[in-house]
Amino acid sequence: MNQFKIDQTNEQNLLVRYGADPGRFAEASMYPGLHLARVVSQYKDLYRIATSEGECMAEISGKFRYGSFALSQYPAVGDFVMTDRSGDSSGNAIIHQVLTRKSVFERAAAGTARQTQIVAANVDTLFLCMSLNNDYNLSRLERYLSAAWSSGASPVIVLTKADLCKDLDVVMAEIGAVAPGTDVAVTSGSDNCSCDRLLSWLRPGMTASFVGSSGVGKSTLINRLAGSEVLRTSEIRQDDKGRHTSTRRELLVLPQGGIVIDTPGMREFGVENVDLTRSFTDIDALTELCRFRDCTHTSEPGCAVLRALEEGRLDARRLESYRKLKREAKYDGLSAKEIETEKLNAMFEKAGGMKNARKYLRENDKRKRRK
Repeated sequence: MNQFKIDQTNEQNLLVRYGADPGRFAEASMYPGLHLARVVSQYKDLYRIATSEGECMAEISGKFRYGSFALSQYPAVGDFVMTDRSGDSSGNAIIHQVLTRKSVFERAAAGTARQTQIVAANVDTLFLCMSLNNDYNLSRLERYLSAAWSSGASPVIVLTKADLCKDLDVVMAEIGAVAPGTDVAVTSGSDNCSCDRLLSWLRPGMTASFVGSSGVGKSTLINRLAGSEVLRTSEIRQDDKGRHTSTRRELLVLPQGGIVIDTPGMREFGVENVDLTRSFTDIDALTELCRFRDCTHTSEPGCAVLRALEEGRLDARRLESYRKLKREAKYDGLSAKEIETEKLNAMFEKAGGMKNARKYLRENDKRKRRK
């Protein structure tokens, strides 16, 4: 038995609990002299990682920092990484490599141009949480689903605070219409056992991330699954909006063996590479029936989408949500100036683009001056 196989046996005692599988150990063997670990929490310039010996602090190497040109290349919670040591007895461990990500849930990074931020990596299930109070919003759910399907993880809609809902059947019908085939779990503050419905997606070694607005009850659900107050919770504000309880992403191993990642509340977030074909299957099917392959579904004759809208087979709110996400996917990651240019190009598309539009405006201005 070679040294790697011996090390692998030792590491499996702890790292398998954190989601490492044979494929991860095989990939780790490509980096001799380094140790496999998983990122469990992220601070400003430091990371907490789980190694074969337990949890310790780590930082990225200077070479890694110098060679990374995008935020998305940096380690994120859920990432498997290779480090120079498996403990911090002689200082912080040093991260040298981020291993292949099997799934990535991301959003536009605030205050940056053309940058994305990794919310969670290597997630099997995304719990899209929405409380049945004023947070309930179908357009926001469509946004979450579009990003979730693009991530590589499987989405599950989690409805919290069902005891506040006056007509759950109506809500379930609405969600069934916009998310056909997507699993839905209903939980209630008056039923402490309702969160047990999530355990079927939290088998040992499987990772799930909780995503949703502040105050929807993500931390409360995780505490109930863990059987103790592992995360701080707070009461909802009087205006029915949640307070930001979670301030950073954090990975936890549950007593049952499942792994969860809690995330700070995200009421709205930018989208980029969203998969609208999965979250808008009805509209995607209609587009195949349009007369023109490049139909924009705005005014073209023979547009099956517009015909469905006129006949009441397609909801106007849903079509506007689809259009909005398509626009954002085109503009997301651009600077304010670049976005303005793209919008102007779209406005003057029929005039041959912004370049021809500027030429027309200059010539028109000259004609006015001659008069």
